[in-house]
Amino acid sequence: MIQYVFRRCALAVPTVLIVALLVFGMIRAIPGDPATLMLGDVDDPALLARMRHQLGLDRSVFEQFAIWVSHLLHGDLGTSIVRHQPVLDLIRNAFPVTAQIVLAATALACLIAIPAGLVAAWAQNRKTDFAIVFTMILLVSMPSFWVGIVLIWLFGVQLHWLPTFGYESMAQAGWGSLRYLVLPVIAIVLTEVAAVTRMMRASSIEVLRLEYVAHARAKGLSETRVLLRHVLPNAFGPALTVIGLILGHLLSGAAVIETVFTLPGLGRLLVESIYARDYPVVQGCLLLTALIYVFVNLLVDLIQPLFDPRIKY
Repeated sequence: MIQYVFRRCALAVPTVLIVALLVFGMIRAIPGDPATLMLGDVDDPALLARMRHQLGLDRSVFEQFAIWVSHLLHGDLGTSIVRHQPVLDLIRNAFPVTAQIVLAATALACLIAIPAGLVAAWAQNRKTDFAIVFTMILLVSMPSFWVGIVLIWLFGVQLHWLPTFGYESMAQAGWGSLRYLVLPVIAIVLTEVAAVTRMMRASSIEVLRLEYVAHARAKGLSETRVLLRHVLPNAFGPALTVIGLILGHLLSGAAVIETVFTLPGLGRLLVESIYARDYPVVQGCLLLTALIYVFVNLLVDLIQPLFDPRIKY
């Protein structure tokens, strides 16, 4: 097992390097000069040249990349052009907001989707299966921003049960801060639960056709025991991959939901920085996004054999 873990981690290293190179190259390919943006309308060639020298923009691309990587290794992502704050501090303040919403929504979606997919597979081509499939098709067809707006209108404007925008941390409002997370979490659950349910249903149908399931039933085991002990562990592998992709996608910034509910998360930080052409923040957010994908997929690879006995360490 140790050799398997070491091999998977070793394969992630060149992936991270390639990702860093792509992020650096994409930012450098964007038209515009960060030094000009930082100085504004100042028409002073000497000052512009001095600013470009401070930012290292007067060096070759390879030297700039080497300097950037060396700064990354020391935890320095640069300074925001617009906010004049360290990029690492901005990300450190924004990412916990995104993580709270995403982790809660992913856990709740799994609690709903896994049993729903299992039951739909067991009741294949019956009314229960049709009802679950129809519901999931309906949910996957709804845009996330529209779901957020409907939730705001229903629970905030009409019923006045929950706040419709803003955010307060646990340090500011205690447990009352959870009220600001309810609607965003529900919105993410409604838009992401369908993918996991459909994958769980498809993989469960394949497992239910195998001979050892028929053998378990022939031994007199109840349907509940067959589903939980024999079908679920073997059908969960493909669903775990989908969960990992969803988790990586959401942790990298649920930009639409955060914008609708005005949450100060990573996705909203990235969108605002793109509009403001704040290159260091965009570069830092893109790098973190890519690293999250790499880490989540590595984690899925490491725990996949625990759920899928067909994979050998």
